Amino acid sequence: MRTYSDLFAVREFRNLFVANCAGLAAHTTSALALGSLTYAATDSALLTALSVFGAPLAGVLGSLTLLSAADSLPPRRALTLAALIATAGAALQAVPALPLWARFAIIFGTAYAGSITSGARWAMISDMLPPGAYVLGRSTMNTSVGVMQIAGFGAGGVLLVWLSPYQVFLIAAALRAVATALGWFGLPERPARASERASTARTLRINRELWADPRRRSLYLNLWVPNGLVVGCEALFIPYAGARAGFLFAAGALGMLAGDVVVGRFLTPAQRDWAVRPLRLLLALPYLAFVVHPALPLAMLVALVASAGFAASLPLQERLIAHSPERMRGQVLGLHQNGMMAGQAVFAAMAGVIADRLPASWAVAAMAGLSLVATVALTRGLRQTEAASGAEPETAPPLAPTPDGR
Repeated sequence: MRTYSDLFAVREFRNLFVANCAGLAAHTTSALALGSLTYAATDSALLTALSVFGAPLAGVLGSLTLLSAADSLPPRRALTLAALIATAGAALQAVPALPLWARFAIIFGTAYAGSITSGARWAMISDMLPPGAYVLGRSTMNTSVGVMQIAGFGAGGVLLVWLSPYQVFLIAAALRAVATALGWFGLPERPARASERASTARTLRINRELWADPRRRSLYLNLWVPNGLVVGCEALFIPYAGARAGFLFAAGALGMLAGDVVVGRFLTPAQRDWAVRPLRLLLALPYLAFVVHPALPLAMLVALVASAGFAASLPLQERLIAHSPERMRGQVLGLHQNGMMAGQAVFAAMAGVIADRLPASWAVAAMAGLSLVATVALTRGLRQTEAASGAEPETAPPLAPTPDGR
């Protein structure tokens, strides 16, 4: 499977892709509506930022409690449950008299439900596609994320000109309902990967086993830390460019899409492995140019070129799958997703603290420098993962038994 025609000929993937797009559109439009409500009510930039970007922090709690549900529940049931909760949450946000604390509780509750089941979505991609096609499928899903974020924020901005935030929430609820229906009726049910019940004890035990393996530990750190620090650079686009920050965000999204397309569609497995090192350096190196406060056109070029480096995460995820047993794949990928999103939120806040003390351009360069340091420091541990193929190894370590069988 090498082309998009081959990929979208798989009906199951096609339905998952459309459902994911509908959910992303709902998330971005409702986040913008909630941000406008929060700012109007509080005049607080911090609370507004948390209302728009803070929900992924709920993934930390998900990773420490019921992340094992990604393997213990049948995948279609897990995704449908999370989609129903998100639909109900969007509908509740449409209630005008709802207090702000309740709105925050809803977004964090919805994000928590999504965090414990998200791994099932990414694991399904490896199930529904032939061996070796995961990178193409995941890169295509990544592309949809960038496109729908741009389209969703743009459409949300236009809708808020003509409609109230509460009406935008109703539109988001309708989109969530579409995603729910597509997931339930468009995906065949598969058995759960694990026979054990989801529990906090099981989640923490598997997390410890995942972290204990030096190859997986290295892959997680390389996927979370350098990328998260560069997201901190992007978090400073508004302080840097003001009303023109949208041009920087668009340039970064375009670069990320281009990188995903090239790595996911055109490179062979051997070429992807070779590209990991230069792409990891490319991710942060161009942002050092911000130390001279480049004009907007040059800053856009920097963001475009640097964001192509995010594509290094595709072969690294491929290695993560190869070094993990199939029966815990949902939790493996869910932990990656939750750690990535939480790290981005933490490093974005860190960038804001630095920018309160330094000019925004210097803060961007400082975050890029930290990302480069992290990239170099983590390279040694990454070398032991280079022999991974696209298939699950036969020698994957088994789960340690527990007295109660979980």
